[in-house]
Amino acid sequence: MYIIFAIMLILISFLIYKANQNTKDVQINKIQISSKQQIKQSSLSILHLSDLHLENISITPEELAKKLENENPDMIALTGDFLDRKRTIPKLEAYLEVFQKMKPKHGIYAVLGNHDYVLRDANLTRLTELLTQYDCMVMQNTSHTIEVNNQNINIIGIDDYSTNRSDLKKSYQQIKEGINIVLTHDPNIVLHMDDYPFDYLLAGHFHGGQIRYPKAFHLVKMGKLPRLNMIKGLHSHNNSPFYISEGLGQTGVNIRVGSRPEITFHDIAI
Repeated sequence: MYIIFAIMLILISFLIYKANQNTKDVQINKIQISSKQQIKQSSLSILHLSDLHLENISITPEELAKKLENENPDMIALTGDFLDRKRTIPKLEAYLEVFQKMKPKHGIYAVLGNHDYVLRDANLTRLTELLTQYDCMVMQNTSHTIEVNNQNINIIGIDDYSTNRSDLKKSYQQIKEGINIVLTHDPNIVLHMDDYPFDYLLAGHFHGGQIRYPKAFHLVKMGKLPRLNMIKGLHSHNNSPFYISEGLGQTGVNIRVGSRPEITFHDIAI
């Protein structure tokens, strides 16, 4: 009996160790999005990072900088859930410095997630001010238009859907005729965007399940997309593509089973 118990304990310990090691196995994925035009005129490259969850992240700023040192994206998109404890706010600074030093020519854009909104009042302001200090444009139902080869590109930041902060009408009210790239945290918002066209949408929120056994049944309560098994990677709604990042950090316990942390580069033909 004691031998069986000891074997089970060793097995469980090994599985927990392996699941923790998975959080250090950062995947770098490169996605190509074709143009709706017949001929590709140019492209926009986007570095996408989501769900840093700095309370439970296994990659240091130095390690992240090393992975990104040979990359030169046109813009950086950060789709929320940076942290949820006020004591963690200073930890964010070193990661933001990595992004700032990359100097993307079309800027750094950030939206907030449900965990960020655990912060209240002055602490939430501290977070947004720190992001702004490091050249991140914090978008809360706002848009910003850039021009790439005489083509308008609307960067649209929709606030977090899961905490009822999304306002589609407000997010789209200042856009110009051109290509719409949407940044948001909870991808379930796509199911409500029939009257709000987008050419590409970037989100996170689900962590690829974080723990899948073999499916992420625990995500069912997080909206319709998980019930459709859309929890990571490239998908489409009304013929418009959207991408769900598995995120860089973890929540709860610092383990992953059937998922990996993710850094994504998107090359969008325009």
